[in-house]
Amino acid sequence: MMEKIYIHRILTLFPNAIARKLLLILIFVLIFSVIYLASEDLTKFLFSLKNRITLNQRNILKMFSHSEAPLNPAVLPTETQERIKEIIEKLDQWIPPRPFTHVNTTTSAVHSTVSILNPRETYCRGDQLDILLEVRDHLGRRKQYGGDFLRARMSSSALKAGASGKVTDFNNGSYLVSFTLFWEGQVTLSLLLIHPSEGASALWRARNQGYDRIVFIGRFDDGISQVHSECGLALNTSAELCQYLDDRDQEAFYCVRPQHFPCKALTHMFTKNRNISYLSKEEWSLFHRSNTGVEIMKNFTPIKVIPCNESVKIKKKCQIGMKTPFPSGYTLGERWITTFCKQIEFNATKNINDCLERKLIYLMGDSTLRQWIYYLRKVVKTLKYFDHHGTGIFKTHILLDVERQILIQWKKHSHPFVTQTPFSVRDENYIPREIDQVAGDSDTAIVITLGQHFRPFPINIFIRRAINIQKAIERLFLRSPETKVILKTENTRDIHQNSEMFSDFHGHIQNLIIRDIFMDLNVGIIDAWDMTIAYYTNNAHPPDYVIGNQIGMFLNYICKRKDTEK
Repeated sequence: MMEKIYIHRILTLFPNAIARKLLLILIFVLIFSVIYLASEDLTKFLFSLKNRITLNQRNILKMFSHSEAPLNPAVLPTETQERIKEIIEKLDQWIPPRPFTHVNTTTSAVHSTVSILNPRETYCRGDQLDILLEVRDHLGRRKQYGGDFLRARMSSSALKAGASGKVTDFNNGSYLVSFTLFWEGQVTLSLLLIHPSEGASALWRARNQGYDRIVFIGRFDDGISQVHSECGLALNTSAELCQYLDDRDQEAFYCVRPQHFPCKALTHMFTKNRNISYLSKEEWSLFHRSNTGVEIMKNFTPIKVIPCNESVKIKKKCQIGMKTPFPSGYTLGERWITTFCKQIEFNATKNINDCLERKLIYLMGDSTLRQWIYYLRKVVKTLKYFDHHGTGIFKTHILLDVERQILIQWKKHSHPFVTQTPFSVRDENYIPREIDQVAGDSDTAIVITLGQHFRPFPINIFIRRAINIQKAIERLFLRSPETKVILKTENTRDIHQNSEMFSDFHGHIQNLIIRDIFMDLNVGIIDAWDMTIAYYTNNAHPPDYVIGNQIGMFLNYICKRKDTEK
């Protein structure tokens, strides 16, 4: 009623009919414009609000998100995907297919021949001893191609001494095996045929053929009931999936979604081995205990090494960024001695405490790094265990020394993590995300190890993770270049344990990848692979004296001893 009165009064001001019509048109145009602009602002507001809600949900759920469609491995950041492709192409060339017809046509440790180049009655400490290996098959025929997975080692049992040898493959059936004679006395040489080239080729093909030799079992808990469901890095199923995706790094993990449970109800995980193999029955014969790790130099006479007149080379103190040769050191009396830098001894609690004072140390990786926590707790009595809550051996471990302001933390890497022991995924995080959360400074150190749990899965999973870690370290160095980062390579393990999934051949490939990807970064290297060959400790979890020497190398990288720097 009031609107009509106002319009009537306005119209009386314009008695002319044409003027009235123009006025009405103008009013309608104004009204329409106001409505349009208001609706557009509302749309923008609603869109903005929707985006904020979505971002907040992502922040709250972190990796827990649900999607109907699994991650398409082809849809990856171009740069990362191209690097993965390039590395795999190099590896495919290095490990070409070797057709396998019969065990008689494969490399034979018994029929292969070795000879010392330029032999002498005695050798001087520091000399290099070269051996030529020519491989033959079980029928005694000379092989025309390489690719055999070999392991060379020299040792003196009385001295508790050992060192790796370096193997050069000429890709024509012959190899050069080089030993540096680090100590004097009687030295025994060993050359093991771990796998013939046909076996290595079969392992490479089988590894990249599928994901399902290991099954992950996820536990979902809604506070009232629990249920288990199949999970994995890739699932071949039409069932509705929960997708746990790191959008930035394109790391994905899936679970079949249980009925009436939300995806974020996933709380724990464990694994089981499936009775699935991508090796043929004939190929499996190459990995029988009698055909794995066979000595080639079985009847070789020990050599004699004497001091001679050697000049002592002055080495620089061990520090971050140094290139590590192979072999990077040797054992003598169970002590690890580096070949490329001057070590400082940290063999007393006070020395270690002085070294670690005000240090924040983050150990990120598998249980071989968790061994460091156990060792330090036993050796350094001032470090006290802090209960981080959680259950089981895979929860976060923390050591504290409040007086000296020391914190040492171990946290396992995320999927894949292979164990029959259930572990919590409530605070699960990939190593790149953990690195992103470290502020960093000159008193902060990060140690990373990666490999053992990746061996049963296609190599692209490992390569992508390594690249993502490299990028995270680069981001860390931009905001804090003085932070110290150390890579501990994976170690050797039992050569007779399920070769298809856990052979050291897979670990060897992964070590090559790590060295290639991190080549140009200013990081320290602890060569656990070299150490465990030298110590001959074929165990996924080496004994304490090996762990102690790894930690000793770490302390050399991050600490200074004033009394030794004169």
